[in-house]
Amino acid sequence: MSSQLIERHSRKAARILDSARELVLDHGVRKVTVSEIARTAGVGKGTVYLYWPAKEDLILGLFARELLTFLDEIITRIAADPATVLPRRLAPLLIRTGQHLPLARRVQSGDADLLRLLTQQAGDRELFARTTPSALCETGMPIHHRHGLIRDDRPLPDLTYTVHAVLTGFGAAMSDPATAPLGIDPDQVLADTVAQLLEPAVAPSDSAIAAAAEETLIVLRQIQQAMLELIERSQVTGE
Repeated sequence: MSSQLIERHSRKAARILDSARELVLDHGVRKVTVSEIARTAGVGKGTVYLYWPAKEDLILGLFARELLTFLDEIITRIAADPATVLPRRLAPLLIRTGQHLPLARRVQSGDADLLRLLTQQAGDRELFARTTPSALCETGMPIHHRHGLIRDDRPLPDLTYTVHAVLTGFGAAMSDPATAPLGIDPDQVLADTVAQLLEPAVAPSDSAIAAAAEETLIVLRQIQQAMLELIERSQVTGE
C-alpha cells in the first residue's frame, strides 16, 4: 500500500505535503498558493508540479491521506483485538480517532472552500462521506445485527438512526472538552450509552465477535483501498 504514497519515496514530496497541511490549516484553501507551498517546503514551484498537477489535486490527496490514517488506525485496532468491534468499544474509538483529523475538523467547522474542493467529484464526495464515524457505524450495523452484536427486538433502521444521533451528539460534545463536568469520562459515558441502547441482553459468543470483526475488516479494507486509489489519481505517477 505504501508504494502508492509518494512521500514514502520522496522527502521533497513529504515536505510539500507537510507545508500544504500547515498553510491550509492556518489560512484556508483559497488564500494558499502553490508558490507559497513551495516556498514553505523549501522547493521550487515547478517541483510541486512534479508530484501534483494542481493545487486542488494536492489538497484532495492531503485530505485523503488524513482519512487513510484514520482507517489504518481502526483496522489495526480491530485486527489486533476482534472485541474492538463491539458497539461499546467501537463508538468511542471512532470518535476519538476522528478527532485527530485537523482537516476534517476544519470542514466540520464550516470551511466552505475546503468542502467545495472536496466535493467537486461525486465519487470523491461519496467516498469521503463513507468515512465519518456515523457512516462507518451505519455500514457495520447489518454485520453486527447478523452476528448478534446488537439487539434484535427493534427494527434495524431504528437502531441505525440511533447510532447516527448518538455519535453526532457525542462527537460535537467531545470536540469541546471544556463542556464536560469535572470527573466525567466522556468515552465511558459514550460506551455505556451505546451499550444500553444497542447491545443485546445476552452477550455474543467469541466466535460471533470474531466473525463480525472479520466481515467489518473486509468492508474497511475496501474503503481503505478506494482511498489509496483516490490518492494515486490525485498525484503525478512519475517524475
